[in-house]
Amino acid sequence: MATTAEFADLGPLNRAREQKAWYWYDWANSAFYTTVLTVLFGPYMINVAGKAAGCVDPDDTCSRTVSVLGLPLAAGSLPAYLTSFATIASALILPVVGAMVDRSPRKKVHMALFAWIGSFFCALLFFMKGEGWQIGAVAIVVSSILAGCSLVSYYAILVDISTEDERDHVSSRGWAWGYLGGGVLLALNLVVYLFHDSFGLSEGMSVRLSMLSAAAWWAGFTIIPFLGIRNRPPRNLVEAHGGVWSRSFGQLWVTLKGLPAYPMTLTFLVAYLFYNDGIQTVINSAAVYGSEQLGFDQSVLIATILLIQFVAFGGALFFGRLARTYGAYRCLLYGTYGWMVIVVAAMFLPRENVALFLLAGVAIAIVMGGTQALSRSFFSLLIPHGREGEYFALYNACERGTSWFGTLLFGLVFQVTGSYRPAIVSLIVFFVLGAVFLIRLDPRRGIEEAGNAVPATV
Repeated sequence: MATTAEFADLGPLNRAREQKAWYWYDWANSAFYTTVLTVLFGPYMINVAGKAAGCVDPDDTCSRTVSVLGLPLAAGSLPAYLTSFATIASALILPVVGAMVDRSPRKKVHMALFAWIGSFFCALLFFMKGEGWQIGAVAIVVSSILAGCSLVSYYAILVDISTEDERDHVSSRGWAWGYLGGGVLLALNLVVYLFHDSFGLSEGMSVRLSMLSAAAWWAGFTIIPFLGIRNRPPRNLVEAHGGVWSRSFGQLWVTLKGLPAYPMTLTFLVAYLFYNDGIQTVINSAAVYGSEQLGFDQSVLIATILLIQFVAFGGALFFGRLARTYGAYRCLLYGTYGWMVIVVAAMFLPRENVALFLLAGVAIAIVMGGTQALSRSFFSLLIPHGREGEYFALYNACERGTSWFGTLLFGLVFQVTGSYRPAIVSLIVFFVLGAVFLIRLDPRRGIEEAGNAVPATV
């Protein structure tokens, strides 16, 4: 009598193992974005460039200029110009990188190499001191671009290690780990900065060591996903000829031409452009609003930044659980409504009321963690198989290429009204437009058009 051997399906177990390794790259790269880009680099670069420009007191606002490729740029504006240049360059480079990633059987290698080279340039910020702002300018631009390149591979790997039904859970846990990792290192670095005298350090040295620690954190924790994720062969490749770069450009051109064939994917990208621009502007403007309009000192702002980091950890997990019941699409739509409430409420915050300001920070953190995590997972369902790198590159490039709209509106409204209150509430237009396009989106149709399985709850 013949017997049939039955084998347990080890797929879920193997995916779970890789997913746990994948989370660690969110933990790793968040150190660069929080400690370096969000908190320390800008003020320190202004200080160093101010000395080179001849400012009497570099800690005060200085309109004197330094020469960047022959252009006279105000020392106080240099960090903004550098990050803007890195943003524009990323928008041009990332789609090509994404096409290359899709054609490669070594996504994790690309992710790790971009991360390690990026962390090397980030470490060069340690040598920015005295009047030597130039090394910092090169380091921040290159490391920012390479960080974006690494995320293209990282996001593409999400599709390889999770099924459609697992996507929201995995993406949410990754974002949560990122907020937690960024918050832990930022807290440690702020202790070193605020109490540098107790550690026998100058203020400048404490900042330089903190930025160096972010580079080490980024590079070191990248080892975990590099070892824990396996490479997979590319799928559904578009036929192209020539070398790696020419094939990448060829596949990118095919994708751009074919994007109108996926109208729901295109609709989501437009929606994401608007509401994500609003999110980024709220985050970037919160410190200015708190200090200039509400009258809080630096200690309150630092406490709020840390609070947002750690609460966003819970927010990402909370929205991930909600998505299991209501679906990512509905959670994103209601998340944009939540952002509308936040910016309207922020307009009426009273001056010097710490409790209400911290409460607003909690609300921002919860909605921010959830909307960012579910945006990534939901978009992954709208991508045709084998095009993950390209589409996630477009996702990142569009975000970076248009992320100045919100700050421009914020600045213009302040210039016209002389108050940050109407400036902050003006950002509601981005969330309204984002919601309008989300309402026009049919999630089930978009997932089916992309050739993916529709999750049990959309």
